[in-house]
Amino acid sequence: METTKNQNYTPAIVVMFALFFMIAFVTNFAGSMGVIVSNQFGASPALSQLGTLANFIAYLCMGIPAGIILKRKGYKFTALLAVIVGFVGVGIQWLAGPVQSFLVYVIGAFVAGFSMCLLNIVVNPMLNTLGGGGNKGNRLIQLGGSCNSVGGTLAPILLGFLIGGEASKANVSDAAPAMLIAMLIFVLAAIIIAFTNIPEPHMETPEEKAARKSGKVQKDKYSPLSFRHFVLGAVAIFFYVGIEVGIPNMANLYMSNDLNMPAVAGTIVGFYWFCMLIGRLIGSAIGGKVSSKTMLAVTSTVAIIFLLLVMFLPQDIRVTVFGKVIPISMLFMFLCGLCTSVMWGSIFNLAAEGLGKYTAPASGIFMTLVCGGGIIPFFCGILAKSAGYLQSYWILVACLLFLVFYALAGSKNVNKDIPVE
Repeated sequence: METTKNQNYTPAIVVMFALFFMIAFVTNFAGSMGVIVSNQFGASPALSQLGTLANFIAYLCMGIPAGIILKRKGYKFTALLAVIVGFVGVGIQWLAGPVQSFLVYVIGAFVAGFSMCLLNIVVNPMLNTLGGGGNKGNRLIQLGGSCNSVGGTLAPILLGFLIGGEASKANVSDAAPAMLIAMLIFVLAAIIIAFTNIPEPHMETPEEKAARKSGKVQKDKYSPLSFRHFVLGAVAIFFYVGIEVGIPNMANLYMSNDLNMPAVAGTIVGFYWFCMLIGRLIGSAIGGKVSSKTMLAVTSTVAIIFLLLVMFLPQDIRVTVFGKVIPISMLFMFLCGLCTSVMWGSIFNLAAEGLGKYTAPASGIFMTLVCGGGIIPFFCGILAKSAGYLQSYWILVACLLFLVFYALAGSKNVNKDIPVE
């Protein structure tokens, strides 16, 4: 890793931070668009989540192939491919406004999802590599995660501002400025990446390539799926991403449609993602003193309590936020962000424990199951149609109960007899 010490990779690091920002911005933008499509295209609560579903289903299709592309083509090629695909995806979503087509919007969200998957595969290991590994590499990843939270915070706030005061008048064209900003960032990122020298320590070697093409690669009889705690951890990741996305998405629909205050809804949902930023900073500070098992069990339990308060606190108990009166239950909604902020890291840490050489393919499987972020909110939307937006949180409570089980019992490695070196 000597090359990383002798060369200046500041431009590449800045680009990775920008891409971290874009992952959350574009993803949360799809969730916030549910308010618009439910009005403009008459979409049901479930169909209003179709953009989010399409965005995350792309992970299911692309998770493992993205890992293969990264191994065979390297960081630079994969990052360039990701930003080009992202530009196209957001461009298609922008086109949905002029052509007045819900299908075009969903296709755009699906294409953008491919980009988000590729970016997720790239940014974490690339920042670690650019930082030279160790503590500095980890520090860059944590800073990148903070940029991710900022992007997640701004997307719903910006969209709420662009929609204005009435959800009934919301139109895809209203979101055009945000989409154009996203496309511009992708263009700038592509230019900087193209002219930046990036190390490729994990790229397939000529010997590995020759062995793969000749079919002489010896297949291992074990895989990450041979480990019970990893399989349960993969399920936990599927549920977790659904929880993380489902909480703000349903709250956004509730405040925008039932309370008819989309601008305030965007701000409140933005606070959810801001709480995730605060939670990540706190989590990184106490991570060395508190085990992942304890952190996951406690935050999952507290999140259950918060969601029950959201569902059962009387809606006529209200507070004034930014000059608008909203149910006090919504405050507990965005406080859930403090809990969800540390769940991904805790689950990944527990699931990857003891995997050794199987950690890399395990990451690809994890990325595939990020699709839960689209599937779980879709089912919440189905329940919302018959029971109401807030009652759809019962699905998320059930998911959180599984996370509690995983933290307390399911995360134990019972396959220590499998060789991992």
